[in-house]
Amino acid sequence: MKKWSTAVLGLVLLSCHNEPPDKSHNTITSEDMPVHVKELLARTKQNPDSAGLRLQLVDAFDSLGAYREAMAQMDSLLQKDSLNYGLWYRNALLQENTKDTAGALRSYRYAIRIYPAPDALLAAANLLAEKKDATSLLLCKQVNALHLGRDYTAHSYFISGVYYARTGNKQKAMESFNNCLFNNLNYMEAYMEKGFLYFEDKKINEALNVFQSVVTLKNTYPDGYYWLAKCQEALHNTSEAVANYQKAVTLDPKLKEASEALKRLGVK
Repeated sequence: MKKWSTAVLGLVLLSCHNEPPDKSHNTITSEDMPVHVKELLARTKQNPDSAGLRLQLVDAFDSLGAYREAMAQMDSLLQKDSLNYGLWYRNALLQENTKDTAGALRSYRYAIRIYPAPDALLAAANLLAEKKDATSLLLCKQVNALHLGRDYTAHSYFISGVYYARTGNKQKAMESFNNCLFNNLNYMEAYMEKGFLYFEDKKINEALNVFQSVVTLKNTYPDGYYWLAKCQEALHNTSEAVANYQKAVTLDPKLKEASEALKRLGVK
C-alpha cells in the first residue's frame, strides 16, 4: 500500500491543535457497574498483561459511556505497545466518542505512521472535513488512488462532499455526493446531505424527492421520515407531515425534533 508523505501526516496533526477535548465524560461507580463488567474487570486484574481482556473492557466501558475508565484501559495498553496500529486506531475511535476531535486526529496520525490503512485515512479525513480543513481532500484523493473498490471510492467522495458542503461550495458538494451514490446507491448519508443542501436553498420539492428516496430504500430510517415530514410541512401538506413525524418518533422515540414538531402541529 502506498505510504503517506511526512508533509501530509504533519498536516493531519497541525489541523487539530486548537480544539480542547470535551471534559463532560461520564464515569461509573462499582455499584452501577453491570455484573458482566465487574467480572471482566476482576479477570483483567488477575491477568494484567492480557491485551485481549483490556480491549474487552474498553468496549464494555465505551458502550456504557464510561469514557474515563475506557481511556484508562487504552492508556495502559498504549504504554506497553505504542507501535500497535490497531491500538491507536481504537484509541482514536474512543476519543471521537468523547468528542475529543483533536485527540482523535493525533491518534489517527500515529496509527497512519505505523500503517497507512485506508480506514484510518478516511476516518481522519472525515473529522477534517467537518472542520473545513482541505487536508481532508488530500486524504480522500490518496485513498481513491489505491483503487480499493467501490465502497472505499464511495466513502472518499462522500467525505469530499462533506468538506465542500461545510465550506459553501454546493455545486462541488452535489457532484461529490452524486459520485458517492454512483458507487453505492444505498449510501443513506449521501442522500441526506443532498436533501439538506436542497432544503437550505429552499428547493423543497427537490429535497422532498431525495428524502422520499431515503425512506423508500430504507423504511426504518427515522431521520429520513423526519426530514420528509419537514418538507411536507413546508409545502403545507400538514396531514402527510404529521404521519411522517409520527413514523419518525415510532422508529426513534428519542428524536426530540420530531416530537416537538408534533406538539407544534397540535398532535398529542
